[in-house]
Amino acid sequence: MTVATTDDHTPHHRSPEDLAAGLDHVRLAPQDAGPLELVVVRPSPGERDVLQTAIVDPALGIQGDSWTERGSSRTPDGGPNPDAQITVMNSRAADLVAGSRERWALAGDQLYADLDVSVTNLPTGTRLLIGDAVLEVTAAPHTGCSQFKERFGVEALRLTATPDGRELRLRGINTRVLAGGQIRPGDTVRVERPA
Repeated sequence: MTVATTDDHTPHHRSPEDLAAGLDHVRLAPQDAGPLELVVVRPSPGERDVLQTAIVDPALGIQGDSWTERGSSRTPDGGPNPDAQITVMNSRAADLVAGSRERWALAGDQLYADLDVSVTNLPTGTRLLIGDAVLEVTAAPHTGCSQFKERFGVEALRLTATPDGRELRLRGINTRVLAGGQIRPGDTVRVERPA
C-alpha cells in the first residue's frame, strides 16, 4: 500500500495539552520485547510504501527503501550514513503525534514498534532482534524536521525537542544493520542490551 506524504484533508495537529497528556502512555511501552506494528519504505521523495514483508540488508538497509540514495552531511563523502540505515519509532509516540495509525508513515521512519526506545532503555550499542534481522542502536541523532512540523504541527515538533521528548526519543532512533533477514509486522522486537 502506498501512502502519500501530503494529506488531502485538513492536517491533524494536536494541542500542547493533548500531547503532554499522552506522554504517560508512551512511557508505558514494553521495555524488553514488543510487537513490530508497521514496516514502511521510502522508494522516492514524497512516497511511502507499507510492507507486509520486508528484507533487511546490511548494504541496503531495507530493500526498496531509498536510504542508499540519501546523502548525509555526517559522512566524509556525503554518501548515506551507515549509522542511520533504518529508523525505528515508538508506535505510541507515532500515534500521539499522528492521531491515527493511517498517518504514522508520514513521520518518515521505517519501523514502528510498541517498544520503549528511550535513551535509558536502549543505550547506544543495544541490539534489536526482529525476525531474522539484527539492528544496532547508534549514537546518530534522529531529530524532527520541517516536514515533520508540516504533517503533525509545530507543537508536536517542539515536544520532540523538550527534555522529556529527547529522553523518550519521541522522534525515534537510528540503527544500523548487523544481520539481514526477513521481517514482517507482528514479529516481536527483542532487546539485547550491551554488557
